[in-house]
Amino acid sequence: MKIALLSPIAWRTPPRHYGPWENIVSLLAEGLVANGIEVTLFATGDSLTQGQLDYVCPQPYEENKDLDPKVWECLHIAHLFEQAHKFDLIHNHFDFLPLTYSQLVKTPVVTTIHGFSSPKILPVYSTYNGNTHFVSISNADRSPLLDYIATVYHGIDTGLFTFKSEPGSYLLFFGRIHPDKGTHEAIQIARESGRKLMVAGIIQDESYFQTEIAPYIDNGSVVYVGSVGPEARNVLLANAYALLHPINFEEPFGLSVIESMACGTPVLAYDRGSMKEVIKDGETGYLVQDKAEAVSCVQRIETIDRRHCREWVEEKFSQNRMVQDYIKVYQQILGY
Repeated sequence: MKIALLSPIAWRTPPRHYGPWENIVSLLAEGLVANGIEVTLFATGDSLTQGQLDYVCPQPYEENKDLDPKVWECLHIAHLFEQAHKFDLIHNHFDFLPLTYSQLVKTPVVTTIHGFSSPKILPVYSTYNGNTHFVSISNADRSPLLDYIATVYHGIDTGLFTFKSEPGSYLLFFGRIHPDKGTHEAIQIARESGRKLMVAGIIQDESYFQTEIAPYIDNGSVVYVGSVGPEARNVLLANAYALLHPINFEEPFGLSVIESMACGTPVLAYDRGSMKEVIKDGETGYLVQDKAEAVSCVQRIETIDRRHCREWVEEKFSQNRMVQDYIKVYQQILGY
């Protein structure tokens, strides 16, 4: 089986710090190689893989602002599809644009939909609904307009996350600094709970950061540490009392949620999107409706068994489980 994996090129695969889609593609690529599958990863030229790396874009455009994203995305996608005949299957992790190439080749295309950035992109998915295969990353993130071959939950390499049986003292916000992710709400929950809040993540909305976040950063009760790499992420998650995830949108999945639980750290999340599928309410964290309920549940975090949080991730959200689920999808498409 020869698989072409099309990764985004905003960040390296795997990412140095931020890059959730690139992270998943990397875990999948390495897992497929370990299972004896021939993988060609189409990513940035500085990407790392045990498979075959093919590229036209030398560096991530988010790290080299001299690169025009539209130009290099165009070249990147075309570079794969011009070689489509070399592969048994193309696995697209690049959102909707590669679908417009899919009818020009005979190689089957499967697309993992990592969430819908806007309803405005649905016409592209709808147009190619009958010609390609769609995978959702949660049941909550399915569009009624589309047909799906499977739901495959994200997986992580649990070996990269240190389990800690005893809770730390601080609360943690880990994610994009953006109104959707509820950074401001996390600050308010921490303040009303009387606990220190650590904030980690890229600033995706500068105006929001300056008006809603920065005024509270005092390096005492609220500390902002920026976007962190894997080692610092592990330390922050493992030593937290709880992860706060007060989202203001229908979260398609939530990688930081399973990464937190892998360390044994429970999650307090607003009950939106996929959270019911990712968090076992009352056992690996709490699903709440608003700030007041979140503050109340902070006091009950210590009743959560941190070992059970880890076991939940090992059972449901491991890298190997994700890889095996995708192999089944490939076999179904190819008739193996």
